[in-house]
Amino acid sequence: MPMPMRIDRRTGFIIPSQADSRDRPASGGKNMYVRMTTLSFHLEKYDEGVRVFDQSVVPAARAQKGFRAIYLLADRRGGRCVALTFWDDEAAALANEENRYYQEQLVKLLPYYASPPVREGFEVVVESR
Repeated sequence: MPMPMRIDRRTGFIIPSQADSRDRPASGGKNMYVRMTTLSFHLEKYDEGVRVFDQSVVPAARAQKGFRAIYLLADRRGGRCVALTFWDDEAAALANEENRYYQEQLVKLLPYYASPPVREGFEVVVESR
């Protein structure tokens, strides 16, 4: 089911709305879960956006219940990044949307966006290390 969205009045960017617990699967999301957010930064603000992510978003993610890991993948030439956050399960990922953590992190990066962020979620079904 698509994530509900709203337009932020101050910026015009679409920001994901608070998660709806009715959308949770009957299984309760027992497997590790990854939230993938694609970010497009203005090229002249790219380095600053990455710095804010590293110094502010990463510590906030570590403080969330069910957090496992965070990665930021970069395409410097295109100004794009893919943020991957790993959670114990889907319920943990949805809980931090309900407590507004996720939305607060997106707002920290508003001055750097060239286009609205895109959020997707995935269940981890195969893992090898």
